[in-house]
Amino acid sequence: MDLDTQSRALGAGLIDQFSSADISGLFAGTTVMTMDGEMPVDHLTVGDRIITRDTGVAVLRDVRVTEVEVMAVRVKAGSLGHSRPDEDMILPPGAMVHIRDWRAEAMFGSKSALVPVRRLIDGEFIAEGEKKMVRVYDLVFDQQHILYANGLEVASAG
Repeated sequence: MDLDTQSRALGAGLIDQFSSADISGLFAGTTVMTMDGEMPVDHLTVGDRIITRDTGVAVLRDVRVTEVEVMAVRVKAGSLGHSRPDEDMILPPGAMVHIRDWRAEAMFGSKSALVPVRRLIDGEFIAEGEKKMVRVYDLVFDQQHILYANGLEVASAG
């Protein structure tokens, strides 16, 4: 296996060639589970009550919006567990995904782990997308939480 193939197998691929590798957050249009139901991230406002895996509910303290050129990662519906995500979605390469399946055990020797989605790239179910200009939303709380975005468990900014 040559170095480029090894890089792709490890989830590095082309993403690591760009400074955007650490960009996290959610893209416009991604739905987040709130106490009022699923809401697009670009419609959330300070004070909204967001459903979290770790504490049940957390109050949104800030929404940070940036526009960046980034190599997005495409995640196919159901590729990280039954209905996780519940539809195809794209994420920034640094988005921290909460995995609770064989991947966590194989990669980290643990039942669950937070991992940048770029580390999960397999080229088929989780793959590099196009480099494009996007609006990224970072949801800020009093502490980091695990949120439900399109049914996928992802970490908040803090």
